[in-house]
Amino acid sequence: MRIITSSRAQNLAIGELSKRSGVKIETIRYYERVKMLPAPPRTASGRRVYGTTDLRILAFIRRSRELGFSLDEIRALLRLGGPAKASCHEVREIAAHHLEDIRAKLDDLKKLERLLSKTVARCSGRTASWG
Repeated sequence: MRIITSSRAQNLAIGELSKRSGVKIETIRYYERVKMLPAPPRTASGRRVYGTTDLRILAFIRRSRELGFSLDEIRALLRLGGPAKASCHEVREIAAHHLEDIRAKLDDLKKLERLLSKTVARCSGRTASWG
């Protein structure tokens, strides 16, 4: 992603914010409704305007979603206010919960891998051998 300077990222329209953040316009509006993104100020004509902070929040949300964090987990991380405000205990608790989920998924994937490997081995000819 490009480096965003504050002079280039002030007073962005929602379409430009979407383009720079990689988050769809409908999703940006959704994040505003569910209070993950603060409601932006509006121009006299009612047009939403966004700034650097909004762009950073959206980038954080998008990357967190890519890493598998739920919206509730991301909301909790956002409430912590960033590294300067979050206590290590709070961050650790959220990360530990996410780590447990990832380990459970890995276990499930390993089981599935073994099952599929056996299936492939049994199906090497014309008929399956299940005995």
